[in-house]
Amino acid sequence: MLAATGLVDELPDIDGLAEHWGGDVIHCPFCHGFEVRDRRIVQIVTHPMGLHPAALFRQLSERFALVLHDGVHADNPEVEALRAAGVNVVDGKVRSIVTGDDGHVAAVELTDGDRIDADAVVIGARFRVRTEPFASIGLEPAEHPSGLGDFVETDPTGATAIRGLYAAGNVTDPGQQVLQAAADGSRVGAMITFSLAHADIEAAARPSANEADWDHRYQADQIWSGNPNGTLVNEIEGRTAGRAFDVGAGEGGDAVWLAEHGWNVTASDISQRALERVGAAAQQRRLRIECHRADANALGAFQSAAFDLVSAQYASIPRTPDGRGVRNLLDAVAPGGTLLVVSHDLEPLRAPIDTQEHSRAFDPDAYLFVDDFAMAIADTSDWEIEVHEKRPRPAGGASASHHVDDIVLRARRRPD
Repeated sequence: MLAATGLVDELPDIDGLAEHWGGDVIHCPFCHGFEVRDRRIVQIVTHPMGLHPAALFRQLSERFALVLHDGVHADNPEVEALRAAGVNVVDGKVRSIVTGDDGHVAAVELTDGDRIDADAVVIGARFRVRTEPFASIGLEPAEHPSGLGDFVETDPTGATAIRGLYAAGNVTDPGQQVLQAAADGSRVGAMITFSLAHADIEAAARPSANEADWDHRYQADQIWSGNPNGTLVNEIEGRTAGRAFDVGAGEGGDAVWLAEHGWNVTASDISQRALERVGAAAQQRRLRIECHRADANALGAFQSAAFDLVSAQYASIPRTPDGRGVRNLLDAVAPGGTLLVVSHDLEPLRAPIDTQEHSRAFDPDAYLFVDDFAMAIADTSDWEIEVHEKRPRPAGGASASHHVDDIVLRARRRPD
């Protein structure tokens, strides 16, 4: 996690100051100095570091005045040097910022009633870093050595004292301007990337969120019926058996049925727990089913052009921008082989709902759908679509589903 939440400028409690902040009330000679050059500039000093930019503002305008509001004595050596250089130094408290008829700053009014004419007011805000989002995990800011505010301490890589939490930008240094803060974010981002890469090496492999989710689901007792899916049976029964690849095999209902009907079956799933159940079911029935753990979206996930039948029955494959999962399944079909993809009809889930009263169970467009495969096939002459239609859901492994209709795609890859 990267804390890049910036900081808040805490202004002194002076009437009218906040209203002009970011307009006629400025803080930095580098950010705003060119715009106020040669104008009547009044700087209000509220802490010792407030004297720091005074020499630069004195260079920008001969009509520069300094008010020692708080935190600095009139006999301070820096103050004496500014006074000797011709700066109008006033030792007094500021009551308010006076606004002119044109809506701009007109003067600075002191508590004794005196006014100093002004076109621009300089103030040194105190910087408070935004650490509230991370307070619950123990992140606490420290006082910055400059006295300008607080900051988050980090090591040279940007890591904080809290494991896994990094920080960059103004939270680590209130003096950073925009370009510095952006560069710091880029640098610390690179350090986080290296840290994650090393963690992956140490752990050998890190499961994807999808893999972890399905492994968690298969910790429970059997969650599917154990029956083959009805569309698979309807479409494949009576065909000449060959090499079959069951993608998203789950607990093996389809793989077992195919093996019992003479197919040489490879069952694939992202969850190793699921494949253990497939293996147990095959052993119980004395069937030979090869189990292959793979993420359907991984590069080279499946053996190319190796199967006479590739079946994906209600497979939960997250959509990727490059459509990698679609290509992986198509590439696995041998010349002359068949692709059979079945999805629930999800149009009812896309209907508008009152999100104040209800929430969607999941985002249907986050996963591959039958139409994704049909569109990919339509772009090539290597395939022929034999079936692409909506049907009532048949009895079978998905019989407990609340979905009423299925979308079925059966396509044949033309022989070489």
